[in-house]
Amino acid sequence: MTLIELTIFGIPLILISSAMLGFFTAYGVGANDVANAMGTSVGSKVLTIKQAVLIAAVFEFLGAFLAGGGVTQTIRKGVIDPALFEGNLELLIYGMISALFAAGTWLLIASLRGWPVSTTHTIVGAIVGFGIYTLGIEQINWGVVGNIGLSWITSPLSSALVAGLFYYICKEFLLTKKSKYKGLIIGIYIFLAGFAIALITVTKGLKNIFKQQELFVTFEASVTVSAIAALIFTIIFYTFSRKKLKHAKDSEAQFAYLMIFTSCAVAFAHGSNDVANAIGPLAAINQATSQLLGQPYTLETPLWILFLGGAGIVLGLATLGYRVMKTIGENIVKLSPSKGFSAQLAAALTVVIASQLDMPVSTTHTLVGAVIGIGLVEGANSINSRAVKGILASWIITLPAGALLSIGFLELFTNLFTY
Repeated sequence: MTLIELTIFGIPLILISSAMLGFFTAYGVGANDVANAMGTSVGSKVLTIKQAVLIAAVFEFLGAFLAGGGVTQTIRKGVIDPALFEGNLELLIYGMISALFAAGTWLLIASLRGWPVSTTHTIVGAIVGFGIYTLGIEQINWGVVGNIGLSWITSPLSSALVAGLFYYICKEFLLTKKSKYKGLIIGIYIFLAGFAIALITVTKGLKNIFKQQELFVTFEASVTVSAIAALIFTIIFYTFSRKKLKHAKDSEAQFAYLMIFTSCAVAFAHGSNDVANAIGPLAAINQATSQLLGQPYTLETPLWILFLGGAGIVLGLATLGYRVMKTIGENIVKLSPSKGFSAQLAAALTVVIASQLDMPVSTTHTLVGAVIGIGLVEGANSINSRAVKGILASWIITLPAGALLSIGFLELFTNLFTY
């Protein structure tokens, strides 16, 4: 008898166990990746930690629950092909359980240490581990894994260059000198912020809903709609705050307002996109269990799984999220609203554009790179090199750590629960 055959109130015990582990992994996602949305806002003193947690909790959950269903397919099928387990679905189930436990464990360790690691790299490493262990190294889609590894370099470098440019313009023309182009530059930045908010929401946060309704399916349509929305946003925002643009201090206040908007959009998009890291394996387990029991199933992610993922993200954010927020927002470079805004805007634009060009990027790595880029504009001495070395080390060991933990848990589970 195996866990597949055991039930509690008619529900397979394997599915109950998997749901608990999916929640555990979502908890780790919330505890770690939430810094992508709120770390710079907290570090630049735009929001307190309590305010950041409240705002992020609302938008992370909404993103996960409303628009997180379709993104589970990549995690479910991208690294290994589930069809290879057609004759042994139990092994697939145990492998995905091991991946969930491994990812949740590593994310918890990283969060307790304050390391901002990529949750995508964590879960992919875990799936690679059990895939190698069960199918062999040749059955892994190394093209996908290689692209993810490439993002270690492309993500931080791209965002560092963009963020450095944004902040250099702020520093030279908005904060330290009187410039006749000051109003124009701030207007452009407001437009870019509105464009980033709209584009990241349409292409990432709401892409699954819009695909179902056959709206904004093409990138060109999304860009057009986002540009129109950004123009309206610019007119409204600039009209509301133009009286505060006369002095450098007021310019910092302007960026503080903008950061609140960009943080909400990034949190929504993050919830919709990264919930797949927690519930992708759970969705695969749910489908495989239904097949084994001869029950009807669908490729659509059930609402209860989306709710579970959203709830786990919120709880992790509320209890441990502050640790990684502090690393991103305070430990690398001392941030002001203009610095934080430049980093957040650069990261948002880099992620969205790179995604549309099929260039693999990590949101975590992108934002860290953006903060470092701003530090380089200020001067290399402004960067906490010790903190950066610790972050880089955690990035390097994330994939192998996920893989090794997954193999260990798979061996444990198969020995314990198969009898």
